[in-house]
Amino acid sequence: MHDLGSLLKQVSARHSHLCPRQVLGVRMALAGASLLGFDLPRSDKAMLVIAETDGCFLDGLEVATGVTPGHRTLRIEDYGKIAATFVAVNSSQAIRLAPQSNVREEAYRYAPGENRHYFAQLHGYQIMPDEELFTASWVNLSPSVDQIISRPGVRTRCKSCGEEIINQREVLVAGEPFCRACIGQAYYGLQFPVEVLQPKQVGV
Repeated sequence: MHDLGSLLKQVSARHSHLCPRQVLGVRMALAGASLLGFDLPRSDKAMLVIAETDGCFLDGLEVATGVTPGHRTLRIEDYGKIAATFVAVNSSQAIRLAPQSNVREEAYRYAPGENRHYFAQLHGYQIMPDEELFTASWVNLSPSVDQIISRPGVRTRCKSCGEEIINQREVLVAGEPFCRACIGQAYYGLQFPVEVLQPKQVGV
């Protein structure tokens, strides 16, 4: 049996306070791992978690599961949703959890006398049953878990910019490797190259 109070203390220490989304992250992690039959926290790479937003919700997932981006066991697909998919890497079983659509309103039933929505959620989310707190759906991953994890350590160079690409993230065009930026999938637009890296002078 996991000590929810201890986990909430750990996650609140990251922010100097506890908020409803941190609670959801911890509770969702415990529920998702349980549905896959995993003990927590993990120190191996048997479970992959794909979160659909960043922020304090993510801290709750990390603290409860032990997964991290550095171990390549936690990924973010930013859909702006308080949701996550828990994946058993060896079997490719995957289950996606998200809050019930009426979870904010239902939290008041578990916080009698509390009229402030923030505090009603903060208290209610800690004690609501999983089935009232979350929806759960078995899902098929696209791309597959093997493609998501890929082969760590594999290296190549982009045919256009020459930068190194790791973990099989290159895109082949006519058999040649290109980075996503060079085929128009960059998250940035290059303004101009910096020939010498120097601190930017401000207010001069």
